[in-house]
Amino acid sequence: MTDSAAPDRNLALEAIRATEAAAIAAARFLGGGDERAADEAAVAAMHGALSKFQVDGTVRIGEANGKLHVGQKVGAGNGPKADVALVAIEGPSIVARGGYNALSVLAMAEEGGFLTVPDVYMEKIAVGAGIDPAAIDLDKPPAENLAAVAEAKGVGVSDLLVCVLDRPRHAQLVAAIRETGARIQLILDGDVSGVVATGLVGSPVDVYLGIGGAPQGVLAAAALRGIGGHMQSRLVIRNADDGAKVREAGIEDPDTKFAVDEMARGHVTFAATGVTQGPMLNGVQLSPGGAVTHSMVMRSRTGTCRFIEGHHDFNRSRKD
Repeated sequence: MTDSAAPDRNLALEAIRATEAAAIAAARFLGGGDERAADEAAVAAMHGALSKFQVDGTVRIGEANGKLHVGQKVGAGNGPKADVALVAIEGPSIVARGGYNALSVLAMAEEGGFLTVPDVYMEKIAVGAGIDPAAIDLDKPPAENLAAVAEAKGVGVSDLLVCVLDRPRHAQLVAAIRETGARIQLILDGDVSGVVATGLVGSPVDVYLGIGGAPQGVLAAAALRGIGGHMQSRLVIRNADDGAKVREAGIEDPDTKFAVDEMARGHVTFAATGVTQGPMLNGVQLSPGGAVTHSMVMRSRTGTCRFIEGHHDFNRSRKD
């Protein structure tokens, strides 16, 4: 994000502080049945943390309204210009029901680094770094894509694990994947983590397929810039309102297919903190006067992925 590696590292730490704050705030509502309260608490906490960032930032991917909306200025205003993409809670309904794999997610890029997308659906296919991006194509049927991935990995299609959001809209997709013999991991929420899992070392997920949120697609692309991996995406236009939103975002051809480096460009930092237990990150552990958080941070400049365990003492001044 700057020409100096040290400020870049500092911004990576600040990103973690923001996701930690949001995750801790959301965790207090675990299992309470009120997803709106959990989401509002996370947004408020992330907003407070962002106000201290040493950047002149602008939210490019954010909340629908209120705090942290698209276009809002964030940061202290005395650092480098940066674009910010965030989801204070990916999966507020998960938190409300005390479920699995809720995250707080934030990414930063140089000014103009993130693709501007409206809050519509996006079709996605993602694979790890060892796959030629030309091997996957949204216009190909699942059988062809999975055969190409299996060949690149030197395994059979039946050895692949495909991650898909468990939604009625994916009924035909799931049926088509099952016909190939590939294994399927259905997840209730959290397609950022589903995409990221394809690029993590040691992850069992080989391919992510399906339709999720467009903002989450940009955040997932930011993560893949840090750890490697490829994704192809395309906006889904369901009605005239969606078409109008896409045109307002400046995307003239709704059939355009986007690669990772078209969605997240330049030097990118991605951070995520677990709110509830998941395959990548542990959830927040609250205790009287403190909490333990588990986070990850990735930097495209170096290709580094770090996992950070934070121990928080609420009885001390929060200056860290």
